[in-house]
Amino acid sequence: MKIPSSIWTLLIGIVLTLASLWYGQNHGLLPTAATDEAVLVDGLFNAMMIVSTGIFLLVEGILIYSAFKYRRRAGDNEDGPPVEGNVPLEILWTAIPAIIVFGISVYSFDVYNEIGGFDPHAIHAAAPMNQESMAMSGSAMAATLSDTTPSSEPNLNQEKSDEAMQDPATAEVRNADQIPQKRDAPGVGVVSPTIGAGATPDKAGKPAGLQVNITGLQYAWIFTYPETGITTGEMHVPIGREVQISMTANDVIHAFWVPEFRLKQDAIPGRQSEIRFTPNKAGDYTLICAELCGPYHGAMRAPVVVESEEAFDKWVQEQLVASKEILNQAVAVNPANLSPNEFLAPYTKDMGIKPEILHQVHH
Repeated sequence: MKIPSSIWTLLIGIVLTLASLWYGQNHGLLPTAATDEAVLVDGLFNAMMIVSTGIFLLVEGILIYSAFKYRRRAGDNEDGPPVEGNVPLEILWTAIPAIIVFGISVYSFDVYNEIGGFDPHAIHAAAPMNQESMAMSGSAMAATLSDTTPSSEPNLNQEKSDEAMQDPATAEVRNADQIPQKRDAPGVGVVSPTIGAGATPDKAGKPAGLQVNITGLQYAWIFTYPETGITTGEMHVPIGREVQISMTANDVIHAFWVPEFRLKQDAIPGRQSEIRFTPNKAGDYTLICAELCGPYHGAMRAPVVVESEEAFDKWVQEQLVASKEILNQAVAVNPANLSPNEFLAPYTKDMGIKPEILHQVHH
């Protein structure tokens, strides 16, 4: 009994669909999901894997079948039949990828918006392009995007920088006074100089449970906690509390990326980037700089610890006690009656620097 081609097509379609759905949900290519936002990103990634797997199996299956079915037999030296094309087929294989790409674009935009990445309605609030902007040459317009231009409008980026610098610990590690804070180019549709994912739509306008200021510099990450004045080289966050990160860079562009958080955001000199997330899985993770920032870029990493509220509170207390002890030690070993040479002597001796050389450098 010969099975009709329509039945074969249906069976192959069912097998391809089931195989794509299974692999798209069980590929195991992603690391642990450690934030609430990771679920949305994983859903998008899985959807793309399902579509990609189905297309891969279909295309490769047709290629293998055609190579076997229409191979040249022994003794067959004739030319193949002249095929000029198939317009309906060409329309079909053009329309289907276009629909898939459009669907993934809409889905990815929705996910990005759900994690607070972009407000599609805010663009309408932008100031209309003035005559001065319309008369700009291309090079002049590009300059407004990178340089701080004179303007009577409030500089929201500067305001956010000033807000972060009110924390003494943050002010000690940032060089905002040396890097002009960028502003919007006039009338080109940029609403706010703040870059990155902000609050999700249901939490917009509400303060996060924990504020962490991050400063990137070659080749380290410095974390400061404005509420407690803690400065540290590793980030600790509690489970279940929404964290807002405000970050910038002191020298070149860096990028905040924790793979388990599914979030990545550039830290740009002169720009105040914001990102929010809610950790939900305890563990030790690694913050990786994902932007080439110099010869030692690969070593620019920092530990990230997600822990319970009790463990986080304990860590905060330990940091406060440690910082107080360091301050007491500094006061004890550096009384006013010690000269710079006397104060540095124990350290320079270990380094092999003679007191005479230190005296010459000092004077």
